[in-house]
Amino acid sequence: MNFPLYKQMMKVNAKGIMNYAFGSAFYILLIFWLYPGIAKNTQALNDIVKAMPQGVNNAFGLNSGFASAEAFVSGEYYGLILVLILAIVCVQMSTRLMAGMVDQGSMAYLLSTPTTRAKVSATQALVLVTALVVIIGVTTLAGFLGDAWFLDASFPFNSGRFLHLNIVAFMLFFAIGGLTFLVSCLSNDEKRALGISGAIAFGFFTIDLVAKISDKLSWMKALTLFTLYRPSEIVTGQAKWGQISLILLAVGLLAFALGIVLFKRRDLPL
Repeated sequence: MNFPLYKQMMKVNAKGIMNYAFGSAFYILLIFWLYPGIAKNTQALNDIVKAMPQGVNNAFGLNSGFASAEAFVSGEYYGLILVLILAIVCVQMSTRLMAGMVDQGSMAYLLSTPTTRAKVSATQALVLVTALVVIIGVTTLAGFLGDAWFLDASFPFNSGRFLHLNIVAFMLFFAIGGLTFLVSCLSNDEKRALGISGAIAFGFFTIDLVAKISDKLSWMKALTLFTLYRPSEIVTGQAKWGQISLILLAVGLLAFALGIVLFKRRDLPL
């Protein structure tokens, strides 16, 4: 790793990272604030959910119901809003950190210094991972603060399962971030890398959504990493979150490592 480069890249991207982190924290605190009022009508809401098509419930994570705070948060926040935030971060940052620098000519100046391609790409990968750690870390902390501020003993909150949910969410986007980083390492054109990375991240989400809505298309689950990400099952203790995390970690490590190796070996228009 090139520490001066890491420090500079973190400085350049710090404002954007913190904007996403605090935006995420604001949304999850808002949901915790809303939950006590929602909990008073839990039975009515659960009846409405049962009346809805099963595919819709599967797609938007409503199967966990509203009986607990973590179940409500998993359906209302982790199933969609956090996914969109982290997908945008992965696509934009991975493209900007590698393909963007090659396209704009910044990589040529960087590689003219006493450093190697492997160190540069590994450092940029670490910047992306750090951004994900910060966003998930702030979101997790905000969740625990929301529990302390807005919930009392009458509202059950399983902090352990909430923590498991955040770990799996991080691992999912560690894997997706690795794939978008790999694309960026192989591209000389920033716009092209952005398009392909966006197609991967949002395409995975869309495929998973369609597969959950329609039983006839359930086979498409095998085409996306989101198959492993089931917030409602994690907070109800039905998912093997440890095994899921290890699989996603392996995918992410492989993708990041492959991106670093291929960037080191490829011809660059410098």
